[in-house]
Amino acid sequence: MSIRPPYELRIAGRKIRLGDRTLIMGVINVTPDSFSDGGRYLDPAQAVAQGLELARQGADWLDVGGESTRPGSKPVPAEEELRRVLPVISELHKRRCPLPISIDTTKAEVAEQAVRAGAALINDVSGLRFDRRLAEVARRHGTPLILMHLRGRPETMQRKPFALSIWRSLEAGLERAIRRALEAGVHRSQLILDPGLGFGKSRRQNYEILAGLARLQRFRLPLLVGTSRKSFVQAVAQGEGLEPSAPRRRTRNLWPLVDGKVPGRARFWLETADAAAIAVSILGGAHIVRVHDVAAALPAVRIADAVLAAGRSER
Repeated sequence: MSIRPPYELRIAGRKIRLGDRTLIMGVINVTPDSFSDGGRYLDPAQAVAQGLELARQGADWLDVGGESTRPGSKPVPAEEELRRVLPVISELHKRRCPLPISIDTTKAEVAEQAVRAGAALINDVSGLRFDRRLAEVARRHGTPLILMHLRGRPETMQRKPFALSIWRSLEAGLERAIRRALEAGVHRSQLILDPGLGFGKSRRQNYEILAGLARLQRFRLPLLVGTSRKSFVQAVAQGEGLEPSAPRRRTRNLWPLVDGKVPGRARFWLETADAAAIAVSILGGAHIVRVHDVAAALPAVRIADAVLAAGRSER
């Protein structure tokens, strides 16, 4: 178990301390083809209602995205992405949603307008590989910037050969992302790292990262981890091993979606698997966990935080 180091960052003019407890980032996918909810929140009114519901359930931040990054997905024009996310962010801001809103995008134009509409964080899954101007937007507005590690692009990331050493790829990729941000003038204290589980990694490599998550403390930056509803979690929970028996056999959910929801007993299995992965992430040093179902994740977060607190008191 790793003792999680504390950090401070500034969001919307306020200092936020990370590390005393785990923060929960609730996901709002404003897309027609999300792997996790099947486009259930494409309608702005439904997306806003979901954001307010996640806040009620106990989320600390909301992450709004208008472009799917599931395996095989293709990019959408900035105009379409803005059409999807701006009404949601603006309405949440108008309704005085008490939570900081993150814009999940790889495009500087989208980030700029989203921040003007009320977003307070920028979440870039490309680690500034696709559009380095994102860092300039973060610097100009003083917003925290989440840098994720992604091998390749969402359209092809699970089809290309995987890295021979995931740790060499991960650490080198994060180093480059940090350097890009600092060169653009972003304060180091405003950076958050995400190892990008499920993004260009094999099933085994995702578990290798979870097992060695504490290694990323060498960067001396807070960590965000997203395991929620990902296939590498679902597969093992269903009884599969670390090596898929039939590579590329599945490209979407292992459990079916019905009207954007996981039905019946499958939902129990999914929530239980997600809770286990979330707890492992926190015990490995994650400061923030990104989840789709806050209410289901909250008990696991509280238990893992209690274990960390007990570990600190023993020292």
